[in-house]
Amino acid sequence: SRWYSCEFPGHSLAGKPERGVLGGGVEALLSYIFTEVIKVYLDLVAVLLPAAGLLQLQDVKKTCCEFLESQLHPVNCLGIRAFADMHACTDLLNKANTYAEQHFADVVLSEEFLNLGIEQVCSLISSDKLTISSEEKVFEAVIAWVNHDKDVRQEFMARLMEHVRLPLLPREYLVQRVEEEALVKNSSACKDYLIEAMKYHLLPTEQRILMKSVRTRLRTPMNLPKLMVVVGGQAPKAIRSVECYDFKEERWHQVAELPSRRCRAGMVYMAGLVFAVGGFNGSLRVRTVDSYDPVKDQWTSVANMRDRRSTLGAAVLNGLLYAVGGFDGSTGLSSVEAYNIKSNEWFHVAPMNTRRSSVGVGVVGGLLYAVGGYDGASRQCLSTVECYNATTNEWTYIAEMSTRRSGAGVGVLNNLLYAVGGHDGPLVRKSVEVYDPTTNTWRQVADMNMCRRNAGVCAVNGLLYVVGGDDGSCNLASVEYYNPTTDKWTVVSSCMSTGRSYAGNNCLIFLVFC
Repeated sequence: SRWYSCEFPGHSLAGKPERGVLGGGVEALLSYIFTEVIKVYLDLVAVLLPAAGLLQLQDVKKTCCEFLESQLHPVNCLGIRAFADMHACTDLLNKANTYAEQHFADVVLSEEFLNLGIEQVCSLISSDKLTISSEEKVFEAVIAWVNHDKDVRQEFMARLMEHVRLPLLPREYLVQRVEEEALVKNSSACKDYLIEAMKYHLLPTEQRILMKSVRTRLRTPMNLPKLMVVVGGQAPKAIRSVECYDFKEERWHQVAELPSRRCRAGMVYMAGLVFAVGGFNGSLRVRTVDSYDPVKDQWTSVANMRDRRSTLGAAVLNGLLYAVGGFDGSTGLSSVEAYNIKSNEWFHVAPMNTRRSSVGVGVVGGLLYAVGGYDGASRQCLSTVECYNATTNEWTYIAEMSTRRSGAGVGVLNNLLYAVGGHDGPLVRKSVEVYDPTTNTWRQVADMNMCRRNAGVCAVNGLLYVVGGDDGSCNLASVEYYNPTTDKWTVVSSCMSTGRSYAGNNCLIFLVFC
């Protein structure tokens, strides 16, 4: 058995232990050898841990590490990280490092940060896993660290600025703050990084994507709250409104509107951007495609599709964006086209075996699935499903669903394909079924709380979210999620500001401040 008492957060391991503490460490270790009970406290741990390592008392060493992990705080995590590194405590080292990354904004205010060496600072600020609201935090941390001992440290500015992702900063901040910083002005290398960032802002979106460097790559911390973005929709006419749901705050925010009214569009997340593909603007089916940059909170047009499409399915497979089926204003489509973001071009691939408008799509196991929809030729809602193999450029029918579903929401969770709601003529469904590619079978799961068709679907944190849609008589602002462990649906307390159907929705797996 072992136990320890916690003191207060923010205690540092700096300094040598006093003679009384050394004696206490010896006494504690002797006591442990005879009783297998150890008491750990802050002043003692700096003696116990290295002694336990030397004597190969692994339980004592583990207890010391657990205690230090419980004491992690922005003012001491860097010291604990260095202490863990010195004594080969790999697990504690990794946890202290992760803690520093996740609390970066507070850590850089500490004395421990200001007293780091240049190598340690570069290692920290170069991490992809920093949790920051803006790259401004990294720039300001660099300036603070250099100014703490300016005469000695200003020679390191270029090395530090190599790891600051200036292209991700707003243009106004670059001009008003970065360009005016004396430490930047006095370094030609720093000026080069600033010029790189300004060029990045001047490029159109499709060329900006090609300008790849470590400084144009988004940081992707593990603990960031995810956001669900819902684009346009029918409410009851086509709208420009875009909302995002913050899972941490449990509320909806408005973000930059679409360039034009849009409903019945496809939507995907690819290469750090959200793409709204085709759709209906209230009078015409369109070929236009717009991309949303969540860092800049702005929309930019990219190459048009070759065909006009509304009520299409959209998905990403092998780095290409696929637009599947839909309606061109006169007939349902079986045609499929793909978008290459590098060349900013669309090209046709093999058509489906069946015309499908109001089709749902999803990607599982490297195959693209087209689920249900409406066949304008026979005027029937469909239960058939087919999958596309990009390697062979062929579509193949798979097992049919148990019910006809047009306008079903399709989502992928745990390598299973979910078909949610939809309708068969006037009958709007609340039923849900799931497809297992390994057995080529569909099975029913729990019904939603509400009937929904033309809803958005995405998977977040092991749950399947269904957003909006309509129940056959009115548009819905509500959201509910499915837990596959409990086989239950739960309604989210916070609703969208606008009831909308035929809206595109997706989940961003990085932080966006709306």
